[in-house]
Amino acid sequence: MLKSHMTTGRKNILFIFAMLAVFGFFWAISGERAHQMPADDNHIFVTDTALCKGCHIPAGSNVVSEKHPPKFECLKCHKAKRASGGR
Repeated sequence: MLKSHMTTGRKNILFIFAMLAVFGFFWAISGERAHQMPADDNHIFVTDTALCKGCHIPAGSNVVSEKHPPKFECLKCHKAKRASGGR
């Protein structure tokens, strides 16, 4: 009989590294991440896209870049930053 030169522990470690590589690969190809909303006074109460349009339209004070997708469904991609010290 052929005896395996790899112990069960080494096989488990190789399996874990292989799974991390697979998950890392899928995470890397999943696309750009949207910026989070700043945790400042202007954004703390934003719960609806209608509030975003006041500043982020072409005539507003913080215009959305030309590379931005055309949809104005801000909260699907842009999430609020969590307060520091929390989970």
